Amino acid sequence: MKNLLRPVVRFLKKEDGPTAVEYAVMLALIVVVCLIAIQALGTSTSQTFSYVGNQMKATSGGASS
Repeated sequence: MKNLLRPVVRFLKKEDGPTAVEYAVMLALIVVVCLIAIQALGTSTSQTFSYVGNQMKATSGGASS
């Protein structure tokens, strides 16, 4: 078990490159940006479908009567 943990401990103790904390912060920022983009895309798509649905109701309302 110690042999498996040794490389992980060595990686976390290194100070010459990006640390695990920096990787975690980068990952958190990427997740936030992705969530914002998905939310904006979802809102835009919802508005588009609502608009198309309303236009279809307006044009087919007289034809079905």
